Amino acid sequence: MKTITLTSTITECQMDELSADEQQLVNAAIAATTNSYAPFSWFHVGAAVRLADGTIVSGCNQENVSYPVTICAERSALHAAGALYPNTPVTMLAIAARTVKGEFQKEPISPCGICRQAIVQAETRYGHPIRILLHGKRCIYAINGISTLMPLSFKDF
Repeated sequence: MKTITLTSTITECQMDELSADEQQLVNAAIAATTNSYAPFSWFHVGAAVRLADGTIVSGCNQENVSYPVTICAERSALHAAGALYPNTPVTMLAIAARTVKGEFQKEPISPCGICRQAIVQAETRYGHPIRILLHGKRCIYAINGISTLMPLSFKDF
């Protein structure tokens, strides 16, 4: 028997420690929370992706009384980018969340399992890791690729 140890490296930073492009993307994710439709969870999530050419595409969660129809902000942004700019790679993804009272989460939020798998597929599609920025009031987590959050992901062979 052999034990395998997996480790993750996440950088904790403040907004002013990010590059101008990263700050712009986090602010786009924050702004996207206002477009969220969350009448059941009251958890308003916004996401924004930056494409290789600098274009920013935003998305937000859209809930439905039939829960499987609901789409998360991360997949909303990734799929919109893929539909509108199919040949332009995604380089970064930022995510932010707030409550119905408009308060942002103290700690950075992390993508759900379905969204993590969608990010794996986006990285596969574009052939490179996607930088992920997770916004919280206390700090921002900067992550270089989904393998940090999902080291044993399902990939096509």
